[in-house]
Amino acid sequence: MKKIFISSDHAGYNLKEKIKIYLNKKRYRFEDMGPFNNNSVDYPDYAHKVAKKVKKSKNNIGILICGTGLGMNIAANKHKNIRAAQCFNLKSTKLSRLHNDANIITLGARLLKKKNVLNYINTFLNTKFEGGRHSKRLRKI
Repeated sequence: MKKIFISSDHAGYNLKEKIKIYLNKKRYRFEDMGPFNNNSVDYPDYAHKVAKKVKKSKNNIGILICGTGLGMNIAANKHKNIRAAQCFNLKSTKLSRLHNDANIITLGARLLKKKNVLNYINTFLNTKFEGGRHSKRLRKI
C-alpha cells in the first residue's frame, strides 16, 4: 500500500485540508507534513520535507499544493529520484503517471476548480506507470 505525504503553503492550506478529508474517506494512509494553519510560510521548506519522504521508498507518493503549483514543483524537482508533475487537468494527471512515473503531484490552489482536484488526486493515485519505452526515457533523466 502506498504511503502518501501531503503538504502545502499558506495559499494551498484550505485545499490541502479538503484533500485530507477525501484521503481519510478512501482510507488511504497519509501523513500531513504541515503547515497546520494558513499563516504565511515559505513553500520550499514544505516541498523539501515531502520530497525527502517520497524518495525513501518507491511506494511513497507526494501531494504538494501552493497558489500556482509552480513553486512546489520547482523545489521538489531539485531532489534526485523525484519526478514532480504539475497537473492541471485529467489528461496531464494521467500521463504524468503513465509516461513519467511521477511520484509527486503539484497543484495550484488558486488556479484549479476545487471540484476537479479530487478527480486529479484519484487519477494520480490509481494510474500505474506503463514502463516500456518510457523506462528508457526516465533513465536519461
